[in-house]
Amino acid sequence: MATQPLFSPPPFERILFCTDFSENADFAFGFLVDIARQNPNRKFYLLHVVPESEAQFWKSYIYEVEDVDQKAKSDIDQRIQQNYRSKMPAGADFAVEFRIGKDYQEILTFAEEKNIDLIILGRQGKGAFQKAFFGNVTEKVARHASCAVMIIPLSYKEKLSKPR
Repeated sequence: MATQPLFSPPPFERILFCTDFSENADFAFGFLVDIARQNPNRKFYLLHVVPESEAQFWKSYIYEVEDVDQKAKSDIDQRIQQNYRSKMPAGADFAVEFRIGKDYQEILTFAEEKNIDLIILGRQGKGAFQKAFFGNVTEKVARHASCAVMIIPLSYKEKLSKPR
């Protein structure tokens, strides 16, 4: 007698990858590329959240520097083209988005707005120091997301390199 699975997840149609341009994010992006190769008819998003300084001094100072916004956008666009867009399969429906604000809040808001089915995030480190950076964001997104979240630890890269 064949047994029915307890749960059959729907296909992930709208997939969000979030990057902070770290080594771990670059590694986690490989999982999105694999999904895109196997499922080319999906919608793929890359989101980068630029943190907005809460210090009033920096807010006023940074905008006084000539063309700071244009230079930053140009650098980010170049990095996205080199590290991400160029690695996506030809013909993949791939959109790049930027937000400014509190990282985890912007990720969750974006996921709700776009009706995301799966969020892919890298997770750095094991200690409290590293958790204070992207690990904390990952934890908050995983805890509050209304969709599936795939968390890729950088330690998994090391595991894959070892013989089985």
